[in-house]
Amino acid sequence: MATFQYEALDKTGKSKKGTIEAKSVEDAMTQLRMNGLYPSRQPWESKTKKSAQASAAEAQDAASKKSGGGGIVLPFQKVKSKTLTTFTRQLSTLQDAGLPLRRSLQILEQQQRPGLLKGVLQDIVEDVQGGASLSEAMAKHPRAFDILYTKMVAAGEIGGVLDVILQRLAEFKEKAQRLKRKVIGAMIYPAMVVAVAIIIVTGIMYFIIPRFEEIFADFGVTLPAITVFLVDVSSWVAGNYPTKGSMLMPGAIYIIGFLIFCPIFYFLARKTTPGRAFFDTVTLYIPIVGGLLRKTTVARFTRTLGTLIAAGVPILEAITITKETSGNWVFERALGKVHDSIREGETFAGPLRDAKVCDSIVVNMIDVGEETGDMDTMLLKIADNYDEEVDTAVSSLVSLIEPLLILFLGGVVGTIVVAMFMPLVSMIEQLQS
Repeated sequence: MATFQYEALDKTGKSKKGTIEAKSVEDAMTQLRMNGLYPSRQPWESKTKKSAQASAAEAQDAASKKSGGGGIVLPFQKVKSKTLTTFTRQLSTLQDAGLPLRRSLQILEQQQRPGLLKGVLQDIVEDVQGGASLSEAMAKHPRAFDILYTKMVAAGEIGGVLDVILQRLAEFKEKAQRLKRKVIGAMIYPAMVVAVAIIIVTGIMYFIIPRFEEIFADFGVTLPAITVFLVDVSSWVAGNYPTKGSMLMPGAIYIIGFLIFCPIFYFLARKTTPGRAFFDTVTLYIPIVGGLLRKTTVARFTRTLGTLIAAGVPILEAITITKETSGNWVFERALGKVHDSIREGETFAGPLRDAKVCDSIVVNMIDVGEETGDMDTMLLKIADNYDEEVDTAVSSLVSLIEPLLILFLGGVVGTIVVAMFMPLVSMIEQLQS
């Protein structure tokens, strides 16, 4: 038996503090509820009465700290989403099995490889042992646990259903990770193909076309218009300008610089509010791609909001968290208006309908959820439907992009071949005559 300190509310809503003897945190919470008390935070073990087992665990923690288990951590490093999802699933399983929270965290910390998460878990074990709740300990490490994660854990602690909340959180992160992977995969494939094609064509223009130009000049072949155009482009790429002493660099430098500069400019511009507003607004109206990104954002924000509400997070706080994690400036602004509307006693669906960022079916389903008081279920249904639509849209996009890329590359290569072949025919005819 161990002694736990607690903070709870009685049936009248009055705050009470005290200590209770229990085998574990879960046992302490059960006893408090049987006594008509509702914990406002998770009970913590009293420092004044620690068992020999707890002292041994402390010694084990200290030895782990001295061994440098955290490894080398870079200043801007974050815990990978896949690693965090696995940790969440394992912690949920251990809590569902009835293990004490501190022991569960120790087990997971010991099996982690040296890195950021291992060091973070060591700190969390210390904080929990010192009386902090799990959510409070996690909130100190935003590089590992974001605001969405910590708020859901806090809701699970207050409600005494931490294992259930962790399971929901793991499912949420798995679905979000799967959706993100599909969209990124659909975008990276054509971008990489086009980039490689540009580099190859630039190499042909720089190294091969000038050799053909020398051959044609030696034989005095009259070049057709398409070949003249290709030779002019090759001269610009290779820097073979007619005017000697020109200060212009070869065009290949500009092309390579453009391929390097554009991604850097994009990521730096998105660090600013005007840059995010511009790019997020423009991308939503790009044909085909814009529709896919819009569906992805709707699926993300409805699943986030539905999961938070189902976990017991207050609606205004849930909307604020969803706004911060939506990933798109247009939707952030719309959710900000929804937050203001609900705070003033108005509806959720009205500002969302005025913002015109979602399809009418989404707004109508949210409106029905408000009327029936089943908002969380309705939001999760919307997310499931849009996940399926995103799957279909990604498959359609890939099916459409592949033939378009083949046509594009075939057209470029075919144009170069024809432009070089036509003067060769004329040259052969001259040699025969």
